[in-house]
Amino acid sequence: MVASPADSLAGLPWFLLDDTLKSWLREDLGRGDQTTLGLAVARSGWGIWTAKAAGVLAGLPVAARLFHWVDAGVEFFPQVAEGSRVDAGQVVAKVRGSTAALLMGERVALNIVMRLSGIATLTRQYVDRLQGTGVQLADTRKTTPGLRLLEKYAIRVGGGINHRLGLDDAVLVKENHIAAAGGMTPAVRAIRQRIPHPLGLQIEVEDLAQIPEALACEPQRILLDNMPPELLTEAVVRIRKTHPHIKIEASGNITLDNLLTVAATGVDYIATSAPITQARWLDLSMRIDDEITGDAFIS
Repeated sequence: MVASPADSLAGLPWFLLDDTLKSWLREDLGRGDQTTLGLAVARSGWGIWTAKAAGVLAGLPVAARLFHWVDAGVEFFPQVAEGSRVDAGQVVAKVRGSTAALLMGERVALNIVMRLSGIATLTRQYVDRLQGTGVQLADTRKTTPGLRLLEKYAIRVGGGINHRLGLDDAVLVKENHIAAAGGMTPAVRAIRQRIPHPLGLQIEVEDLAQIPEALACEPQRILLDNMPPELLTEAVVRIRKTHPHIKIEASGNITLDNLLTVAATGVDYIATSAPITQARWLDLSMRIDDEITGDAFIS
Protein backbone atom coordinates (compact mmCIF):
# COMPACT_ATOMS: atom_id res chain seq x y z
CA MET A 1 0.00 0.00 0.00
CA VAL A 2 1.03 3.63 -0.54
CA ALA A 3 3.06 4.97 2.38
CA SER A 4 2.60 8.70 1.81
CA PRO A 5 -0.32 11.09 1.32
CA ALA A 6 -1.85 11.02 -2.17
CA ASP A 7 -1.57 14.15 -4.31
CA SER A 8 -5.33 14.66 -4.09
CA LEU A 9 -8.47 13.22 -2.58
CA ALA A 10 -10.37 11.58 -5.45
CA GLY A 11 -9.17 14.39 -7.72
CA LEU A 12 -9.84 17.13 -5.15
CA PRO A 13 -6.59 19.09 -4.63
CA TRP A 14 -5.41 19.11 -1.04
CA PHE A 15 -5.03 22.90 -1.01
CA LEU A 16 -8.84 23.09 -0.87
CA LEU A 17 -8.83 21.08 2.36
CA ASP A 18 -5.49 21.79 4.04
CA ASP A 19 -6.60 24.89 5.94
CA THR A 20 -9.50 22.90 7.40
CA LEU A 21 -7.27 19.98 8.37
CA LYS A 22 -4.75 22.28 10.03
CA SER A 23 -7.52 24.06 11.94
CA TRP A 24 -8.65 20.72 13.39
CA LEU A 25 -5.11 20.00 14.57
CA ARG A 26 -4.80 23.48 16.08
CA GLU A 27 -8.10 23.02 17.90
CA ASP A 28 -6.93 19.76 19.49
CA LEU A 29 -3.28 20.62 20.10
CA GLY A 30 -3.83 24.15 21.39
CA ARG A 31 -0.50 25.27 22.91
CA GLY A 32 0.84 21.75 22.70
CA ASP A 33 0.02 18.19 23.77
CA GLN A 34 1.01 18.51 27.41
CA THR A 35 0.85 14.77 28.06
CA THR A 36 3.15 13.89 25.17
CA LEU A 37 5.46 16.84 25.86
CA GLY A 38 5.67 15.74 29.47
CA LEU A 39 6.77 12.26 28.42
CA ALA A 40 9.60 13.76 26.37
CA VAL A 41 9.20 10.85 23.93
CA ALA A 42 12.05 10.68 21.43
CA ARG A 43 11.49 7.21 19.96
CA SER A 44 9.96 6.13 16.67
CA GLY A 45 7.23 3.53 16.54
CA TRP A 46 4.12 2.19 14.90
CA GLY A 47 0.46 3.03 15.33
CA ILE A 48 -1.82 0.11 14.55
CA TRP A 49 -5.35 1.01 13.46
CA THR A 50 -8.03 -1.62 14.11
CA ALA A 51 -11.72 -1.65 13.27
CA LYS A 52 -13.88 -2.31 16.32
CA ALA A 53 -17.01 -2.88 14.22
CA ALA A 54 -17.84 -4.00 10.69
CA GLY A 55 -18.36 -1.35 8.05
CA VAL A 56 -17.04 0.47 4.99
CA LEU A 57 -13.76 2.40 5.33
CA ALA A 58 -13.57 6.00 4.11
CA GLY A 59 -11.12 8.79 4.84
CA LEU A 60 -7.78 6.98 5.08
CA PRO A 61 -6.11 9.47 2.67
CA VAL A 62 -7.36 12.28 4.93
CA ALA A 63 -5.76 10.61 7.95
CA ALA A 64 -2.47 10.31 6.06
CA ARG A 65 -2.63 14.02 5.22
CA LEU A 66 -3.35 14.96 8.84
CA PHE A 67 -0.33 13.00 10.09
CA HIS A 68 1.74 14.69 7.38
CA TRP A 69 0.87 18.09 8.85
CA VAL A 70 1.83 16.92 12.33
CA ASP A 71 5.18 15.60 11.05
CA ALA A 72 6.13 15.24 7.38
CA GLY A 73 8.23 12.23 8.30
CA VAL A 74 5.23 10.12 9.32
CA GLU A 75 4.40 7.30 6.89
CA PHE A 76 0.86 6.00 6.57
CA PHE A 77 0.25 2.46 5.29
CA PRO A 78 -3.41 1.60 4.51
CA GLN A 79 -4.03 -2.12 4.88
CA VAL A 80 -7.32 -2.03 2.97
CA ALA A 81 -8.45 -0.07 -0.06
CA GLU A 82 -10.61 3.01 0.40
CA GLY A 83 -14.23 1.91 0.24
CA SER A 84 -13.50 -1.67 1.37
CA ARG A 85 -15.75 -3.56 3.74
CA VAL A 86 -13.95 -4.44 6.97
CA ASP A 87 -14.73 -6.71 9.89
CA ALA A 88 -14.45 -6.07 13.61
CA GLY A 89 -10.90 -6.79 14.73
CA GLN A 90 -9.38 -6.20 11.30
CA VAL A 91 -6.23 -4.08 11.01
CA VAL A 92 -7.05 -1.29 8.56
CA ALA A 93 -3.93 0.90 8.65
CA LYS A 94 -0.42 1.13 10.11
CA VAL A 95 1.37 4.39 10.78
CA ARG A 96 5.14 4.75 11.25
CA GLY A 97 6.94 7.78 12.63
CA SER A 98 7.98 9.53 15.78
CA THR A 99 5.87 8.32 18.68
CA ALA A 100 5.19 11.93 19.66
CA ALA A 101 3.74 12.69 16.20
CA LEU A 102 1.59 9.56 16.30
CA LEU A 103 0.19 10.52 19.70
CA MET A 104 -0.50 14.11 18.68
CA GLY A 105 -2.27 13.21 15.42
CA GLU A 106 -4.13 10.15 16.68
CA ARG A 107 -7.44 11.62 17.85
CA VAL A 108 -8.11 14.02 14.98
CA ALA A 109 -7.18 11.41 12.35
CA LEU A 110 -9.32 8.73 13.97
CA ASN A 111 -12.27 11.08 14.43
CA ILE A 112 -12.53 12.05 10.77
CA VAL A 113 -12.09 8.50 9.50
CA MET A 114 -14.72 7.21 11.94
CA ARG A 115 -17.16 9.93 10.82
CA LEU A 116 -16.59 9.41 7.10
CA SER A 117 -16.63 5.63 7.44
CA GLY A 118 -19.98 5.81 9.21
CA ILE A 119 -21.40 7.78 6.28
CA ALA A 120 -19.90 5.40 3.72
CA THR A 121 -21.25 2.40 5.65
CA LEU A 122 -24.84 3.64 5.75
CA THR A 123 -24.64 4.84 2.14
CA ARG A 124 -23.56 1.35 1.06
CA GLN A 125 -26.63 -0.12 2.79
CA TYR A 126 -28.91 2.16 0.76
CA VAL A 127 -27.03 1.53 -2.48
CA ASP A 128 -27.04 -2.23 -1.96
CA ARG A 129 -30.79 -2.18 -1.43
CA LEU A 130 -31.26 -0.30 -4.72
CA GLN A 131 -29.14 -2.83 -6.61
CA GLY A 132 -30.86 -3.86 -9.85
CA THR A 133 -33.50 -1.10 -9.80
CA GLY A 134 -31.60 1.32 -12.04
CA VAL A 135 -32.27 4.10 -9.51
CA GLN A 136 -29.34 6.11 -8.18
CA LEU A 137 -28.99 7.32 -4.59
CA ALA A 138 -28.16 11.01 -4.21
CA ASP A 139 -27.29 13.08 -1.15
CA THR A 140 -28.51 16.55 -0.14
CA ARG A 141 -27.05 19.78 1.25
CA LYS A 142 -27.83 18.67 4.82
CA THR A 143 -24.18 18.41 5.81
CA THR A 144 -22.10 19.41 8.82
CA PRO A 145 -20.80 22.98 8.35
CA GLY A 146 -17.13 22.79 7.40
CA LEU A 147 -17.33 19.11 6.47
CA ARG A 148 -19.38 19.23 3.26
CA LEU A 149 -16.63 18.28 0.81
CA LEU A 150 -15.52 15.37 2.96
CA GLU A 151 -19.00 14.13 3.85
CA LYS A 152 -20.01 14.21 0.20
CA TYR A 153 -16.76 12.41 -0.62
CA ALA A 154 -17.81 9.68 1.83
CA ILE A 155 -21.15 9.39 0.01
CA ARG A 156 -19.26 8.62 -3.21
CA VAL A 157 -17.04 6.12 -1.43
CA GLY A 158 -20.20 4.36 -0.26
CA GLY A 159 -21.52 4.20 -3.83
CA GLY A 160 -23.91 7.16 -3.86
CA ILE A 161 -23.79 10.26 -6.04
CA ASN A 162 -23.66 13.91 -5.07
CA HIS A 163 -26.49 16.35 -5.57
CA ARG A 164 -25.39 19.99 -5.46
CA LEU A 165 -22.15 20.62 -3.59
CA GLY A 166 -23.38 24.16 -3.01
CA LEU A 167 -25.90 26.74 -4.13
CA ASP A 168 -23.67 27.75 -7.03
CA ASP A 169 -23.79 24.31 -8.69
CA ALA A 170 -27.28 24.42 -10.16
CA VAL A 171 -30.66 26.10 -9.88
CA LEU A 172 -33.22 24.29 -7.73
CA VAL A 173 -36.49 26.20 -7.48
CA LYS A 174 -38.16 25.16 -4.21
CA GLU A 175 -41.39 26.14 -2.49
CA ASN A 176 -39.89 29.17 -0.74
CA HIS A 177 -38.46 30.54 -4.01
CA ILE A 178 -41.88 30.12 -5.59
CA ALA A 179 -43.52 31.90 -2.67
CA ALA A 180 -40.96 34.72 -2.75
CA ALA A 181 -41.49 35.30 -6.48
CA GLY A 182 -45.29 35.02 -6.39
CA GLY A 183 -45.44 31.84 -8.42
CA MET A 184 -43.45 29.14 -10.18
CA THR A 185 -43.42 30.69 -13.65
CA PRO A 186 -42.39 34.17 -12.44
CA ALA A 187 -39.63 32.57 -10.36
CA VAL A 188 -38.23 30.61 -13.30
CA ARG A 189 -38.54 33.57 -15.68
CA ALA A 190 -36.63 35.86 -13.31
CA ILE A 191 -33.92 33.28 -12.60
CA ARG A 192 -33.34 32.50 -16.28
CA GLN A 193 -32.66 36.16 -16.98
CA ARG A 194 -29.79 36.23 -14.50
CA ILE A 195 -28.12 32.85 -14.08
CA PRO A 196 -24.99 31.83 -16.00
CA HIS A 197 -25.94 30.02 -19.20
CA PRO A 198 -24.54 26.51 -18.42
CA LEU A 199 -26.44 26.04 -15.17
CA GLY A 200 -29.24 23.48 -15.27
CA LEU A 201 -32.72 24.02 -13.87
CA GLN A 202 -34.56 21.76 -11.44
CA ILE A 203 -38.03 22.49 -10.07
CA GLU A 204 -39.50 21.06 -6.89
CA VAL A 205 -43.10 19.87 -7.16
CA GLU A 206 -45.21 19.05 -4.10
CA ASP A 207 -48.48 17.88 -5.72
CA LEU A 208 -49.88 16.74 -9.05
CA ALA A 209 -51.48 20.11 -9.74
CA GLN A 210 -48.06 21.74 -10.08
CA ILE A 211 -46.80 19.35 -12.77
CA PRO A 212 -48.26 21.09 -15.88
CA GLU A 213 -46.75 24.43 -14.90
CA ALA A 214 -43.43 22.80 -14.05
CA LEU A 215 -43.31 21.04 -17.42
CA ALA A 216 -44.12 24.31 -19.22
CA CYS A 217 -40.99 25.79 -17.62
CA GLU A 218 -38.88 23.13 -19.42
CA PRO A 219 -36.56 22.12 -16.57
CA GLN A 220 -33.86 19.48 -16.91
CA ARG A 221 -35.08 17.77 -13.71
CA ILE A 222 -38.19 17.67 -11.58
CA LEU A 223 -37.98 16.95 -7.85
CA LEU A 224 -41.05 15.23 -6.41
CA ASP A 225 -40.99 16.17 -2.75
CA ASN A 226 -42.71 14.34 0.10
CA MET A 227 -45.19 12.48 -2.10
CA PRO A 228 -46.60 9.09 -1.04
CA PRO A 229 -45.82 6.22 -3.44
CA GLU A 230 -49.18 6.29 -5.23
CA LEU A 231 -48.78 9.99 -6.04
CA LEU A 232 -45.15 9.47 -7.05
CA THR A 233 -46.24 6.80 -9.52
CA GLU A 234 -48.92 9.03 -11.03
CA ALA A 235 -46.53 11.99 -11.20
CA VAL A 236 -43.94 9.93 -13.05
CA VAL A 237 -46.56 8.73 -15.55
CA ARG A 238 -47.71 12.29 -16.26
CA ILE A 239 -44.18 13.63 -16.70
CA ARG A 240 -42.98 10.75 -18.90
CA LYS A 241 -46.06 10.99 -21.14
CA THR A 242 -45.05 14.34 -22.64
CA HIS A 243 -41.47 14.91 -21.42
CA PRO A 244 -39.62 11.57 -21.34
CA HIS A 245 -36.23 13.32 -21.39
CA ILE A 246 -36.74 15.05 -18.01
CA LYS A 247 -34.98 13.32 -15.13
CA ILE A 248 -37.16 12.71 -12.09
CA GLU A 249 -36.00 12.71 -8.49
CA ALA A 250 -37.89 11.74 -5.34
CA SER A 251 -37.06 13.06 -1.88
CA GLY A 252 -38.57 13.38 1.56
CA ASN A 253 -39.07 10.80 4.30
CA ILE A 254 -36.85 8.24 2.57
CA THR A 255 -35.87 5.26 4.73
CA LEU A 256 -34.28 1.87 4.16
CA ASP A 257 -37.72 0.35 4.74
CA ASN A 258 -39.50 2.31 1.98
CA LEU A 259 -36.57 2.67 -0.41
CA LEU A 260 -37.63 -0.08 -2.83
CA THR A 261 -41.22 1.11 -2.81
CA VAL A 262 -40.08 4.57 -3.90
CA ALA A 263 -37.72 3.11 -6.51
CA ALA A 264 -40.59 1.09 -8.00
CA THR A 265 -42.46 4.32 -8.88
CA GLY A 266 -40.12 4.83 -11.84
CA VAL A 267 -38.01 7.77 -10.66
CA ASP A 268 -34.41 8.15 -11.81
CA TYR A 269 -32.95 9.34 -8.50
CA ILE A 270 -33.78 9.11 -4.83
CA ALA A 271 -32.31 11.91 -2.71
CA THR A 272 -31.94 11.55 1.03
CA SER A 273 -29.95 13.16 3.83
CA ALA A 274 -30.07 9.98 5.94
CA PRO A 275 -26.56 8.62 5.19
CA ILE A 276 -25.13 11.87 6.57
CA THR A 277 -27.64 12.92 9.22
CA GLN A 278 -28.31 9.43 10.61
CA ALA A 279 -24.93 7.72 10.24
CA ARG A 280 -23.24 6.33 13.34
CA TRP A 281 -19.48 6.59 13.53
CA LEU A 282 -17.58 3.42 12.70
CA ASP A 283 -15.51 2.74 15.81
CA LEU A 284 -11.72 2.50 15.26
CA SER A 285 -8.77 2.45 17.62
CA MET A 286 -5.02 2.99 17.43
CA ARG A 287 -2.42 1.25 19.56
CA ILE A 288 1.23 2.27 19.75
CA ASP A 289 3.84 -0.48 19.35
CA ASP A 290 7.42 0.81 19.31
CA GLU A 291 8.99 -2.62 19.26
CA ILE A 292 7.95 -3.61 15.73
CA THR A 293 10.70 -3.19 13.17
CA GLY A 294 11.24 -4.06 9.54
CA ASP A 295 9.24 -3.40 6.39
CA ALA A 296 7.83 -6.92 6.53
CA PHE A 297 5.27 -5.57 8.95
CA ILE A 298 3.92 -3.04 6.45
CA SER A 299 1.93 -5.60 4.55
